[in-house]
Amino acid sequence: MANFSIADLKALREQLGTGMVDTKKALEEADGNVEKAVEILRLKGAKGNAKRADRAATEGLVAAVENDGAATLIELACETDFVAKNDKFVALADTVLAAVAAAGADGVTAALAADANGKTVEQLIADEAAILGEKIELRGARTLTGDAFQIYLHKTSKDLPPQVGVVVAYSGDDAETARSIAQHISFAAPQFLTRDEVSSDVVDKEREIVTEISRNEGKPEAALPKIVEGRVNAFFKQVVLLDQAYAKDNKLSIQKVADDAGITLTGFARFKVGA
Repeated sequence: MANFSIADLKALREQLGTGMVDTKKALEEADGNVEKAVEILRLKGAKGNAKRADRAATEGLVAAVENDGAATLIELACETDFVAKNDKFVALADTVLAAVAAAGADGVTAALAADANGKTVEQLIADEAAILGEKIELRGARTLTGDAFQIYLHKTSKDLPPQVGVVVAYSGDDAETARSIAQHISFAAPQFLTRDEVSSDVVDKEREIVTEISRNEGKPEAALPKIVEGRVNAFFKQVVLLDQAYAKDNKLSIQKVADDAGITLTGFARFKVGA
């Protein structure tokens, strides 16, 4: 007869979120020893992690926190929306976010190496993935420093956690405008803050492309320089935040909106689940 009770089985299932059959088998194999049963379930899950390595993790959530002159944004991905809204997955994201923020990690590599209650974030995610039974990965991690911050988290479905996240770093006193710009970023998806951040290679490639397009349209050769520069400027207005037309009033640039509000944007981060 197995050396465990129904209460033991229920408690272990609630602790790990594992299925009834797997939990019961683990307790039987461990002869009722809960710690050994946990080890058995984690080892079984770890083998499953390897099998899941090539799967696509296109669901998940974004989360952010402000902490002592810095703000951190993460994207934690999983395979299904069922897991994305699971309490254990949400709790895992909270733990990962706290660890990344405490380490001031900027970038996934640094974030995975951050300490999370005695283990690395990478190991924590692997352990929880083994229990939840899905591929889970930290897809994005940014930490910004600055004078002030606005965090905007957007739900694309009321039944799921936020799936678009933005952090804006700025100086100045108009928090309302800064938040409005964070909302703009969530929609407009800029890639750079200023034109200076766009590498010359990217600009040169864009100029090459629009030159070819203009020639194929039969534009006069003498007019090409002006046409090309106009199209390169249009490219900047697509990818550079300060050049973008403000979502709430497309007659104004984000630079103009910030200037009028007396704020200076110093950085931003944006993640969208699955993007």
